[in-house]
Amino acid sequence: MTQTQAGLKLVAFDAARYLDDDEAIAEYMTAVLETNDPDLLLLALNDVARSNGMAQVAKDAGLGRESLYKALAPGAKPRFETVMKVARALGVQFTARPA
Repeated sequence: MTQTQAGLKLVAFDAARYLDDDEAIAEYMTAVLETNDPDLLLLALNDVARSNGMAQVAKDAGLGRESLYKALAPGAKPRFETVMKVARALGVQFTARPA
């Protein structure tokens, strides 16, 4: 049996802490896009935006900070134009390839 220590605290996993270079971001976004899950895509964009600083990403995308948070929230249905603005601000490009 495993015993836990009384003062042991676990930190919740946060992908944004590990997205520290363009290669990691590209691999993360590629893996997310392969799931075909729009909510997961928003979550991933949120993670990448947080890793770059939400205020700066919002400014670069031409959005208000609060608007960016709302657009990337779970269950949000942002316009395609908004998603593309955020991707461009993050330096992320979506590409197509044969399935």
